[in-house]
Amino acid sequence: MPERRTVALVTLGCARNEVDSEELAGRLAADGWELVEEAADADVAVVNTCGFVEAAKKDSVDALLEANDLKDHGRTQAVVAVGCMAERYGKELAEALPEADGVLGFDDYADISDRLQTILNGGIHASHTPRDRRKLLPLSPAERQEATDVALPGHGDIAPAPEDLPEGIAPVSGPRAPLRRRLGTSPVASVKLASGCDRRCSFCAIPSFRGSFISRRPSDVLGETRWLAEQGVKEVMLVSENNTSYGKDLGDIRLLETLLPELAEVDGIERVRVSYLQPAEMRPGLIDVLTSTSKIAPYFDLSFQHSAPGVLRAMRRFGDTERFLELLGTIRGKAPQAGVRSNFIVGFPGETEADFAELESFLTGARLDAIGIFGYSDEDGTEAVSYDNKLDADVIAERLEHLSRLAEELTAQRAEERLGETLDVLVESVDGEDGAVGRAAHQAPETDGQVVFTSDEGLVPGRIVVAKAVATEGVDLVAECLEGAAT
Repeated sequence: MPERRTVALVTLGCARNEVDSEELAGRLAADGWELVEEAADADVAVVNTCGFVEAAKKDSVDALLEANDLKDHGRTQAVVAVGCMAERYGKELAEALPEADGVLGFDDYADISDRLQTILNGGIHASHTPRDRRKLLPLSPAERQEATDVALPGHGDIAPAPEDLPEGIAPVSGPRAPLRRRLGTSPVASVKLASGCDRRCSFCAIPSFRGSFISRRPSDVLGETRWLAEQGVKEVMLVSENNTSYGKDLGDIRLLETLLPELAEVDGIERVRVSYLQPAEMRPGLIDVLTSTSKIAPYFDLSFQHSAPGVLRAMRRFGDTERFLELLGTIRGKAPQAGVRSNFIVGFPGETEADFAELESFLTGARLDAIGIFGYSDEDGTEAVSYDNKLDADVIAERLEHLSRLAEELTAQRAEERLGETLDVLVESVDGEDGAVGRAAHQAPETDGQVVFTSDEGLVPGRIVVAKAVATEGVDLVAECLEGAAT
């Protein structure tokens, strides 16, 4: 009988990392590893790190150190770093953090079982050597689909799937469809639509370690969605670094408009949500599909980042306050209840008091449901590192605090505007002490608030019910089910 091998996956960062963790889980389960929830119960703790900003990198290091502590008084024998921070820093991370027994990059994912076994046996696998992943794919998007030798987490690989896969692992439905094993029982799951990004925002390092943009084929996205529906998933969220570019390397920049109605027709799926939309790439046809298609959430995760044109140009981005407000007006003209969220950077090099005031004015008029505010910090390898006119840290901190307080007030006001609205709410959890909690169409997982029910009678996770917003708790809504309205 094979020796029992246990592994726990600790996931930090965004929904894209969550998908990658479930791909790693599928590969490991297919090779006989037993997946456990807690790192303390695992022979190997695999920490899927985030390497986006300083705060996220600190959280990743803390998670690795916490897992390493388990080696002194638990079952855990090895701690391995994977994910964006491991890919971005590789050997540098390994040298700075000897507590990690291995630092593996994306190229190691296809052989993750062998890598972990080597480390578990006391062997050493050479730490990943970082490289600019933008150079791995052809410059022409149309030629990228033929680059089958490039590791693309969440896309799978060309090697055939093992026969007789254990129950609960997604079968390979195409040459780029991944093995996948769910790591939870939530009725919501993310599906990777694409990887990488061709934009060159001056503050962002993501393209350097996630690579150039490449779409997954519609058949693979549909196949994975059907499998998730069979696992009990009711809502899928499409994720990538830039969903509005989907299909450009497949010869059809409007492919998302075609794919969304097909996803909405998958048996068992009750809601499809699209995240990560670039304002400069929003098309009238895409807005129409997102606001008028049954089961497609009228939800717009728009990456504004700022609204002052001078700051946006320094960021190598497009738009301004007037254009952004016009876009929001178009969306709400078609779907008044549409949800909109965005992130913003304050204290970017050269940001003047007037620029900051314009951003504050934009937020006040935009009526966003959720707002993320980040203070600028230099990121290795980005163009903005070389910019002059850097703001003092205390000025950035002051602006961050001020705008964060304003964002909290504005999103609470936006929630109050929704009082009396009729909502389709997906029940996500029902707890005897905390009651029932779910999310309406304008609320994405983790980031956008939630709906708290006045009663949990008759509610079960995975059920969509029609409810009325009767009160607010900050950005959260309190709602009561409408009699006979459960679906």
